[in-house]
Amino acid sequence: MRVEIVHDPARLHAVATLLSKVFHAPPGYDLMPTEMLRSVAHSGGAVHVAFDADRVIGASVAIFGPPGSRSVYSIVAAARESDRGVGLTLKQAQRAWALVHDAATMRWTFDPLVSRNARFNLVKLGARAVEYGVDFYGPMTDAVNAGGPSDRLTAEWDLANPLTTDPPGPSIFDERSAPDGGPLTASAGKVLWCRVPADIVAMRRSDPEQAMAWRLAVRDVLVPAFEAGHVAVGMSRDGWYRLEPR
Repeated sequence: MRVEIVHDPARLHAVATLLSKVFHAPPGYDLMPTEMLRSVAHSGGAVHVAFDADRVIGASVAIFGPPGSRSVYSIVAAARESDRGVGLTLKQAQRAWALVHDAATMRWTFDPLVSRNARFNLVKLGARAVEYGVDFYGPMTDAVNAGGPSDRLTAEWDLANPLTTDPPGPSIFDERSAPDGGPLTASAGKVLWCRVPADIVAMRRSDPEQAMAWRLAVRDVLVPAFEAGHVAVGMSRDGWYRLEPR
């Protein structure tokens, strides 16, 4: 596997095709068209592409933040195969590119119900989730996200000092119940925990009503927690967010 920053339209077209396949975009719809990717590259952003020989197996797209912010924004990252470390390699390539350009932080969004992504972002990378956006993108049409509100957490990554931790879940739970009847929250002093389902993507296909119930339950916990000044600092292996005061 190798990673390159790509500019030419032919290889950017392969990236556009990959992104549409990974997110199961509707026929005839490009998640990010080739011309948009070309504009990102031309304007000073970066389209990082992971190759296996000449085959595109992953890609990420990033742009710079507001002037003077020393920040970059990762618009999308996707891998054809999730078990080969492609996502981590792409993210570290983005980090190296951002540091070379004197950026201090990187931001992106992710679905708070997808525990695997949360663990990758908060534990493996050492980012922090700093805000909750209700229906952040509005209605989405790709098969991964369609059919419910597009709530998102905003990750913020300190590029020079990632804070990698691997917190355990709580041992004592609050009385509040999750949609599956198990515990939803826990607290100890100023530390809060909130549980999410093991595989929300599969649940959306098999039981959309249960998936929506989880969306609303987790939203009802995390929105006031972030408004009160908490940030998510980790995700346990058994699906618990750990939130601490900022």
